[in-house]
Amino acid sequence: MAVYAIGDIQGCLASLKLLLKEIQFNPQHDQVWFVGDLVNRGPESLQTLRFIHALGDSARCVLGNHDIHLIACHAGVKTCKPQSSLNQVLADAEAEKWIEWLRQMPLLHHDPHLDWLMVHAGLLPEWDLSTAKRCAAELEAQLRSDNYAEFIANIYGDEPRQWSENLVESDRWRLSMNAFTRIRMCDQHGALNFSYKGSLADSDAQLKPWFELQRASEKQRIVFGHWSALGLVKRDNLLAIDTGCLWGNKMTAARIDCETPVITSIDCPSYR
Repeated sequence: MAVYAIGDIQGCLASLKLLLKEIQFNPQHDQVWFVGDLVNRGPESLQTLRFIHALGDSARCVLGNHDIHLIACHAGVKTCKPQSSLNQVLADAEAEKWIEWLRQMPLLHHDPHLDWLMVHAGLLPEWDLSTAKRCAAELEAQLRSDNYAEFIANIYGDEPRQWSENLVESDRWRLSMNAFTRIRMCDQHGALNFSYKGSLADSDAQLKPWFELQRASEKQRIVFGHWSALGLVKRDNLLAIDTGCLWGNKMTAARIDCETPVITSIDCPSYR
């Protein structure tokens, strides 16, 4: 069995199908991990959900910020832009089915056999694997509850930016969600910075990407997406695989069931 991780899809289904063909993915005996942001901005959000849902147990997904936004729009917490392909999903006769399916997805996926951890954006520097799993489980329980709309309404915002075990519940949930789905840069003390979204080459010297800070998860192998301007990063115990398909760059798959990950990327048309 081959196991592949694939970067942000964002409704770019045609590119996803080409990439799966390129790596000769077979859902009968292979597995594919999606790092989140299945939907939004690209042209085929609804069709992407249908396609990945049909993969059944051969697919593993974590939620990204755009997936959370879709759930929030359905709950009436947020409003979709008129031109957004999320409206395809919300207007579909099976909209409830898609939202229910998304609400069951985790924020973190860990395979102890492969010893790979998948998240959409990243982890807080203070989190080891156990803490990250605990924080993810708290969020997942709320998303799956009957009160999920109220929960989602309270997770938007940039504060707090610094981890503490003494945070009140609502602050802990907001910071945890921001870590799993939005984190890119931190200051020297590990506080999240949401203003910078560009490449490392152009970044402020006072900021560092979350994965370059001293962190408790340093020995854990992590694959993530979210940061298209970062591009492909392949280091010991770290894989960043959002290579900007949506922006006309590439879509990337990494085979992770081998000793050294094998990277396959395809060129993508410029949807934006």
